[in-house]
Amino acid sequence: MLVVNRFRVPESDCDVFRVDLETARQVLATRPGHLGSQVGRNLDDPTLWVLTTTWENVGAYRRALSSYDVKMGAVPLLSRAVEEPSAYEIVEPGTVLNVESTRSLG
Repeated sequence: MLVVNRFRVPESDCDVFRVDLETARQVLATRPGHLGSQVGRNLDDPTLWVLTTTWENVGAYRRALSSYDVKMGAVPLLSRAVEEPSAYEIVEPGTVLNVESTRSLG
């Protein structure tokens, strides 16, 4: 699964935010099921930042969010994200897409 968190950050706060964002990325990267992550900044609007993470499954992501280290090192920053859906299923040829039903958390 893919998680996309976008942030609006005033230019005056960018230096501190960049450090906090990298810290959050590193904390998330230590959790089981984390497959990769990237930090980006919009080319046309430098106040728009993004943190993308990929996970083995939704269960791994949810368990990561509930860990103590992530609650202390990443959740405060993640709570500043633009309020919008952030979890996406990865779509590849032949995969069955999301259906409205209860699924295993992995």
